[in-house]
Amino acid sequence: MKSDEFYMKLAIEEAKRAAEINEVPIGAVLVSNDEVIATAHNLRETEQRSIAHAELLVIDEACRRTGSWRLENATLYVTLEPCAMCSGAIVLSRVNRVVYGASDPKGGCAGTLMNLLQEKRFNHQAEVLSGVCEEECGQLLSSFFRGIRERKKKEKVNYIQQKSATSNE
Repeated sequence: MKSDEFYMKLAIEEAKRAAEINEVPIGAVLVSNDEVIATAHNLRETEQRSIAHAELLVIDEACRRTGSWRLENATLYVTLEPCAMCSGAIVLSRVNRVVYGASDPKGGCAGTLMNLLQEKRFNHQAEVLSGVCEEECGQLLSSFFRGIRERKKKEKVNYIQQKSATSNE
């Protein structure tokens, strides 16, 4: 049986694919019986769909491949703690276990802001393991957003320089 770190590394590779196309670098892998059923990464910007989160895409693909909406024996590996929407989908699809890398202090619903995955009032709860390859997952996100801030800063400087040059003419 392969380790949680092994599968998280696959999720990290998915996250890197997202970053390559200027998507927020979040990757997901769904595993059942030590077999990868589906992989996905964020596509919100590419598809201009608010629901194109890595977790939803990987669940959708896994349901198609297995022919069932019930993913009861599956483990979801995701590089960032699932949000409320994704946590809801995880519960509704009956994913057995969720392993995530980096916590999300602004939107995490697997223990940080709240824990929808283990809410006893739902008819299903998922086992949760956090912090697997946390540093690498967090670094991917930090680097991505640092790059965006640096580009915006550079664009602002260029705009000011262009405006200054045209007003001096």
